[in-house]
Amino acid sequence: MLILASASPRRRELLDQIGVAWRAHPVDVDETPQAGESPADFARRMAAAKAWAGYESAPSPLPVLGADTVVSLDGDILGKPRDREDAMAMLGRLSGRSHTVLSAVALIHQGICHQALSTTRVCFRVLSPDDMSAYWASGEPTDKAGAYGIQGLGALFVAHIEGSYSGVVGLPLFETGELLHRCGLKSGIDNQT
Repeated sequence: MLILASASPRRRELLDQIGVAWRAHPVDVDETPQAGESPADFARRMAAAKAWAGYESAPSPLPVLGADTVVSLDGDILGKPRDREDAMAMLGRLSGRSHTVLSAVALIHQGICHQALSTTRVCFRVLSPDDMSAYWASGEPTDKAGAYGIQGLGALFVAHIEGSYSGVVGLPLFETGELLHRCGLKSGIDNQT
């Protein structure tokens, strides 16, 4: 059993997928990038900040898992869109290009923070203005980094990926499993033996 320092239903589903028992304990941290901070450093810092916030406020001494997913293009961090105009601008930038999705995970176990980072290259097909407008109207991009979700309708825009599908969704399962194993914690596969 661990504490998941997140309100994300996608992260909950991914932990369920690998047979990890969890208890949600959403946290609120300032997600403002620091001046000159790289997208990878930002993702790692946010994952650790969420894990520490959960660790310090959780009602039980269980291990705490925090994660953060960043969409990066040309060195810029594309966060959650502020509004329709912002989403259209992001999708327009992603159209017909490859971008990077960095998904960091932090696990605090016995007062020590263990971290891992997944890097995935995602290639979008060319998007028409109608594609982008219809996608915005679906409501899906409003709370997604980069204004899209690969696990939903946004999959129609993804020509291919190189890396971790689960990392693009929001929790890189390979890296998460490695951290659990390193800390002596069990996942679903460990329960099969």
